[in-house]
Amino acid sequence: MNPAYTSIFSFGLPPSTFNLPTPPMRIQALRADRPPPNEAVRVTSPPYDTLNTAEARKLAQDNPLSFLHVSRSEIDLPDGIDPYSDAVYAGAKNYFDKLRKEEHLIRDSEPAVYIYEQHWQNRIQRGFVVLCHVDDYEKNVIKKHEKTREAKENDRLRHNRTLGAQPGLVFLTFRDDAATADLLSDLGTGKPLYDFVDENKVRHVAWRVTGARAGDVVEAFAKVPSAYIADGHHRAASAFRAAKGFREANPRHTGNETYNWFPACIFPASSLRILPYNRVVKDLKGLLPEEFIAKLGTICSLTPSAIPAPDQPGNISLYLNKKWYGLKFEIPPEAGPIARLDVSILQDRVLAPILGIDDPRLDNRIDFVGGIRGTKELEKLVDSGAFAVAFSMHPTTLEQLMEISDTGQIMPPKSTWFEPKLRSGLFVYSY
Repeated sequence: MNPAYTSIFSFGLPPSTFNLPTPPMRIQALRADRPPPNEAVRVTSPPYDTLNTAEARKLAQDNPLSFLHVSRSEIDLPDGIDPYSDAVYAGAKNYFDKLRKEEHLIRDSEPAVYIYEQHWQNRIQRGFVVLCHVDDYEKNVIKKHEKTREAKENDRLRHNRTLGAQPGLVFLTFRDDAATADLLSDLGTGKPLYDFVDENKVRHVAWRVTGARAGDVVEAFAKVPSAYIADGHHRAASAFRAAKGFREANPRHTGNETYNWFPACIFPASSLRILPYNRVVKDLKGLLPEEFIAKLGTICSLTPSAIPAPDQPGNISLYLNKKWYGLKFEIPPEAGPIARLDVSILQDRVLAPILGIDDPRLDNRIDFVGGIRGTKELEKLVDSGAFAVAFSMHPTTLEQLMEISDTGQIMPPKSTWFEPKLRSGLFVYSY
């Protein structure tokens, strides 16, 4: 097992953090900068890290209200500009101020909790949009499963501090409980504040909750022992680092200042769905296809003419030379939670020892394909000659994610793909 997958130092927190009893969650309502309901579909955008520059530029084309002019502000600058240049951050700030000045983003008159519901592919997920406290991130009340990259973290830190705001929601989950389930059901009724369908055919619906009922949500989460980052590790880490910087500069710091909080949407685990994160590899490390298949046959049960999407853990489907093969691996009963992950099995038994890919984060011979693109995309990539082989994975489960997070470990890179994504620019938190 690659030790980089299990280090508890990846989050910048001391090892003892993961062994101490944790207090319950601290949340509060937020005063959001948000679009008028009739402009929400034009203002809001996909998260910054789900699009490259060309895709963002195309999506924001002919839409001067798109939040991509803030989150990916290089789209308004010449091609080839360094995405970390001063001009990019200055452009983001100028456009953010413009959207607020022209009232395409309007500040809430009072704090509110939002019930945020997403409809996609005959599924509904509904959660709470609130503020979470950075102390909960530091003390591991909000638990992590992914290692962050310094460059990406630094970018979000500078972006947020330049704006004086955190424009993207951190995507959290928690183990279901009756009190929060009742609130989600009771508060998400009546005429919604928002109801629109985005460019990916996802319907977004939201209700605004204020006063005593918002207080009920805060009280309910005081009894929730922990939450888990599903998506948004870099957003959470940059919020923590920003708060840490403000604290060090403030001799009268109390912990209640606005910079101590970051916006999140918290979903009960039962409503979420993890999609697979598939792999494609450019070559077979000098092996002929039949030699590669023969090697696989010595380490697993190999079946020709398999289904493209494996239907249970421990099974991986492989696409090579226009054929699908099924790989079934035995998992030792003593295997730990990370070793049992299908992405770990593939890495430890195939990618590293046979194909020579020791660190998939750094090796340019491997690429990752989100499950939303389907197995036809894997066939297309291999049949085009761009890649030699594709691996279709069974998705990681939420229970696996939470088990690994509970022990302070981290998953191999690209283990989970959550869909649908939360909209940026819908609930912006200025501090």
